[in-house]
Amino acid sequence: MKFSVLVAIVPEEQEQECIDAARDLGAGGITILSGRGISNTAKKTFFGLTYDGSQSVLMMVLEKGLSLQVLKAIQHVLMPAENDSQGLVFTLPLEHLGGIDTSQFQKFEQHLKDNF
Repeated sequence: MKFSVLVAIVPEEQEQECIDAARDLGAGGITILSGRGISNTAKKTFFGLTYDGSQSVLMMVLEKGLSLQVLKAIQHVLMPAENDSQGLVFTLPLEHLGGIDTSQFQKFEQHLKDNF
């Protein structure tokens, strides 16, 4: 079985919606980090104060086929209109893996049987 790491950088206010989309497809554990980004566009100011929107970084280890489905679901949340993305989601191949709960393997295997 091959695995991928899925990373999604999402606005904090869309964090739960992205988590729900991933979980609905069978994602198990999700690591959530707080962050803030620097964009190439001018920052919003309010009474002279600069507002940097808070972001969440969601990371999850998924079976390779499932990772593409989760990526598309999160992309749908982040990009409700064409060319209006509110975040970033990508996958990386995973070569070595240790410490994953064996019940997660069973969920991945069941997902493969159900969907392929």
